[in-house]
Amino acid sequence: MKSYSIGVIGIGKITQDQHLPVIAKDARFKLAGLVSQRGLQQPGVPTFRTPAELYAALPDLDAVAICTPPSVRHAIAREALDAGKNVLLEKPPTPTMAEFHDLVAYGAARGKVIFATWHSQYNAAVDEAKKRLSGQKIRSLHIEWKEDVRRWHPGQGWLWQPGGFGVFDPGMNALSILTKLVPEAIFPRAARLFVPENCGAPIAADLELTTASGLEITAAFDFRESGPQRWNIDLETDAGAMKLSAGGGFLTLGEEPVPPDAGSLDAEYETIYRRFGGLVPRAASDVDTRPLQLVSDIFLVAKQIPVESFEDPLPG
Repeated sequence: MKSYSIGVIGIGKITQDQHLPVIAKDARFKLAGLVSQRGLQQPGVPTFRTPAELYAALPDLDAVAICTPPSVRHAIAREALDAGKNVLLEKPPTPTMAEFHDLVAYGAARGKVIFATWHSQYNAAVDEAKKRLSGQKIRSLHIEWKEDVRRWHPGQGWLWQPGGFGVFDPGMNALSILTKLVPEAIFPRAARLFVPENCGAPIAADLELTTASGLEITAAFDFRESGPQRWNIDLETDAGAMKLSAGGGFLTLGEEPVPPDAGSLDAEYETIYRRFGGLVPRAASDVDTRPLQLVSDIFLVAKQIPVESFEDPLPG
């Protein structure tokens, strides 16, 4: 098996929790360098302040994983493509569809991979749910994605800026699962975005969506949940009730848990890097635009409702 050298740009929580441990145990990749403006270190791996320094020091680098806040990813990804690197993008890939489409075209023109990862789509339980929905009619679908932002995103001030997505940063995980389970076009019909008076992005959202076939979809996202944390998708089908819980990690039919196939037990990011390792030698990109398009459309039709100011005890 060929091994590819990879650099990671942006060393935040998701990088430390997921990317670095997964790269360390994946024989397809060898961590060659980090880019951290804060100078964060990893034993045995050089750290650079800018991507340009990374590319100058490691000209034979095969790929980069871009894990910065989304507002700067477009420019960083273009720079990586200009340097001849294959690119893995954390979700959401960019703040706007125009930037996303530009990267897809830019990567294709240079023969390099763009892999836009929607990590929640890679849960084995989500694959199992999609398989079991084949041939069934979904009669209703409700999403409940409620968490404590201070617990899961402490100090991430960029979330609250325009282009930071606010509650849609985790909420997009639910919508990426939705677009995987529902192959037809999904249209926002109404949305209410609850925006703190001192922020540029919503802290909560209520959504009404529909499809051309008439499927009614509702969703409630909230960053203010201080009780049990809930990341659930409930479906009613011709065959009965189906539920994805724990962010797509577990599937139940009625009251019965459904184990995934034994051959698909890798965790989300393990599957993502296995997928990336298969894309690079084929110079084949993977750019699912539907989750970001859906969020963009929601913002276009939404009514914004001011709510009390939000204060983060660890400002980013």
